[in-house]
Amino acid sequence: MKNQEKPTALLQQQEQELREAVDYAVKIATAAGASAEVLVTKVTGLSVSTRLREVENVEFNNDGELGISVYLGQQKGNASTSDLTPQAIKNAVNAALSIAKYTSPDDCAGLADKELMAFDAPNLELYYPAEIDVDNAVDLALKTESSASDYDEKITNCEAAFNSHTGVRVYGNSHGMLQSYLSSRYSISCTAVAGDEQQEQDYEYTVSRDLNKLQLPSWVGENVAKKVISRLNPQKIATQNVPVIFANDVATSLIGHLASAISGGSLYRKSSFLLDHLGKKILPEWFHISERPHLLGQLASTPFDSEGVRTSSREIVDRGILQSYLLTSYSGRKLGMQSTGHAGGIHNWLVTPNLSGGLTALLKSMDTGLLITDFMGDAINLVTGDYSRGAAGFWVEKGIIQFPVAEITVAGQLKEMFSQIVAVADDIEYRSNVQTGSILIENMKVSGN
Repeated sequence: MKNQEKPTALLQQQEQELREAVDYAVKIATAAGASAEVLVTKVTGLSVSTRLREVENVEFNNDGELGISVYLGQQKGNASTSDLTPQAIKNAVNAALSIAKYTSPDDCAGLADKELMAFDAPNLELYYPAEIDVDNAVDLALKTESSASDYDEKITNCEAAFNSHTGVRVYGNSHGMLQSYLSSRYSISCTAVAGDEQQEQDYEYTVSRDLNKLQLPSWVGENVAKKVISRLNPQKIATQNVPVIFANDVATSLIGHLASAISGGSLYRKSSFLLDHLGKKILPEWFHISERPHLLGQLASTPFDSEGVRTSSREIVDRGILQSYLLTSYSGRKLGMQSTGHAGGIHNWLVTPNLSGGLTALLKSMDTGLLITDFMGDAINLVTGDYSRGAAGFWVEKGIIQFPVAEITVAGQLKEMFSQIVAVADDIEYRSNVQTGSILIENMKVSGN
């Protein structure tokens, strides 16, 4: 890898230019009698993919767009531009002002409250520079693919990729807020196919803001090879009601459904099965979810949301009781509440485990049932909580994996599924904005033969 000073200096220069562009846009709107907020994100990166030990794709990207929202009273107009010259910015602001004049007033529209702004946004160490050229990137991808292909002769096809992206995020508004930060993200991934007549496919990856904290290419390649080989010759099982384990990397989606159900948009539209559940028990008494948006260097950390609202640590679920909704300024006003800093998503949800020993201990706790490692599609009704997904995984007896299973469907009702969570293991998945271990649910319907 090359010297890191050059990319850092260039990115800092770009950050200053974007700050000036945002400030300019806000000033034009303010001079026209409007309040305004401006968000710009600029991402630069390199992506390399390989297949069958040959370079398949090399792509450089340099993408960014300035988006502006203006408010004439309670009338809102939006516009955007990827051209950041002064005239182009002025044209975008004028376009937003013109649109606002023709929109219907909305008494919930407007900037987030000034007292919620992140005027003192902390440095969360989200940027780790590493100047990587194409040769470096190709080498990492080819090593990953080779590790998978060479692991076992049953592997028939492999694809690997390396991605390096750095970005600048700048937000400003008429409250006088102007904040920005740099970020980086690096990843290595690999997809492998194994088998002859009936082929199986699996995927593995490593991701971090710091290139030096990525797993080795050999780890990625060997892991995906082990995973796909373990899925060969799957069997079908009879339709039945059994305990089910969601492996940690798919358990994140289960907690993600909870996040969707308590988001302000779902709540004020009355399209959530957890409507009016704030302060009520929705999970077992031992269950706890914390949100920690200021963890240094984490993938889902952020000092402020996309409305400039400062993010803060909070308990989402404590002793099984729902402690907080996830609100933007608009949904908060709709519900007569205050923004919680969730415009743009959630920030480092930490699910507290209650079982040590990882997946091995969780399998023993279940004894007999289904371990789900992959989902295909979904049919989830957020209004009723009805849940149905195609799945694949492994059949377990006496705490030991017996054989792979495929072409099954698991079904339930999310509120009941939450209440029937028996345990969360300590095999935490750290690559997601939801950090949870594998989750055991006491009883679900599994449809097979």
